[in-house]
Amino acid sequence: MNTGMKITAFAAALAATFGTAYGVGKGVGPVVAAEERPAARHDTPHGEEEHETPATPHGEHETAAGRRAPGGLQISEGGHTLALQPSALAAGTPGELRFRITDAHGRPVTAYEREHGKELHLVLASRDLTVYRHLHPVRGADGTWSTPVELPEAGDYRAFADFTPAGGEALTLGADLAVSGAYRPAALPAPGRVAEVDGYRVELAGAPAPGRASELTLRVSRGGRPVTDLQPYLGAYGHLVALRAGDLAYLHVHPHEGPAGPEVSFTATAPSAGAYRLFLDFKHDGKVRTAAFTVHAH
Repeated sequence: MNTGMKITAFAAALAATFGTAYGVGKGVGPVVAAEERPAARHDTPHGEEEHETPATPHGEHETAAGRRAPGGLQISEGGHTLALQPSALAAGTPGELRFRITDAHGRPVTAYEREHGKELHLVLASRDLTVYRHLHPVRGADGTWSTPVELPEAGDYRAFADFTPAGGEALTLGADLAVSGAYRPAALPAPGRVAEVDGYRVELAGAPAPGRASELTLRVSRGGRPVTDLQPYLGAYGHLVALRAGDLAYLHVHPHEGPAGPEVSFTATAPSAGAYRLFLDFKHDGKVRTAAFTVHAH
């Protein structure tokens, strides 16, 4: 989040976004007690029944050619639109973000499937991929969603709404968001295999590969000791979102079933070669923390 300085005021919304790792779906199902935990299996896509074959990651949609396209690149899809309401957001200042999901007739959607305990998951990411937030807004009776938010840096952001309308298909819609203040453009963080957050060390093994499934394993430790008592967060021991540098194409998968650490594993497919930013949310000692990595798919 560094380099060069310029002052600019932001406002308005656009659309353009990514491919393999953090929307919200049925995944491998909720975390259960050790004695009830089923054998490990692959992730199940949002809104679909379980299959033995590898799942289609959350945040993707079917193209005319039958391939899966990245989610979050469109503000409208499947007759639904993400409509951000005017928000005067300033860097470093508490604010509120409001939006609606509207149907093909422009009416606000008020009925959703619950996925991992929530009707809708909202992800905010800065265009330079140095700021990331995973939020759970509250829906009013009129279909308006709202959430408090404080973003530390000015600049252009992307808002991703990950949801399944009642009786419909899972969708990830994206819209641009501007945050006013002193803008310091930053380079994409350098690639790395280790992230440090709040005294925790998270090590990444594996990398996404374009067009094919690959295994990603993240190992959590603290003070040199493996963390073996991760806590369930939204029904899983970890959540991973991947955003492609440039257009912020979005992908979210859930982990394979397994013990409560120290390792959490995922299967992911990158939509193309290039640089990606991975964000792992995990919960321990009652607090959710996020570890971030830059990787290259090739």
